[in-house]
Amino acid sequence: MELLLTIKEKDIFKDCKEQSNIDYKLRIAPRAVLFDNDNKVALLHVAKYDYYKLPGGGKEPSEDLIEALKRECYEECGCNIEVTGEIGQILEYRDRIALKHETYGFLAKVVGEKKEPLFVQDERNSNYKLLWLDLDKAIELVANSK
Repeated sequence: MELLLTIKEKDIFKDCKEQSNIDYKLRIAPRAVLFDNDNKVALLHVAKYDYYKLPGGGKEPSEDLIEALKRECYEECGCNIEVTGEIGQILEYRDRIALKHETYGFLAKVVGEKKEPLFVQDERNSNYKLLWLDLDKAIELVANSK
């Protein structure tokens, strides 16, 4: 998958100095631009912190990227999906917490009916809300989010 962007803490926090010799823990997370049959895009609003993100999340060691994405979309969006394409990869180096975060972006579509999300307790505590929006509106919300 094509690498689209590498982000380091110094790119976000101007007072950070680049560190070396960090033993990063790895987190791998597939995410989807997921369209339904009405051509609406799934977007998650994390109300507690007032930001928006695409559905998807952490890959379990026993899963491949697509299996993890299908599981995450079922949990967060209440639907089965079909992956229709690749978008690209983003690498994030979070020095303060010694985390290397690999995000893999995919295009996907809903297969079958949509049900209620099955948010885990942490997501319920953060007051996650699933939204189905026109693509332009979803882009606007993400672009203007924290």
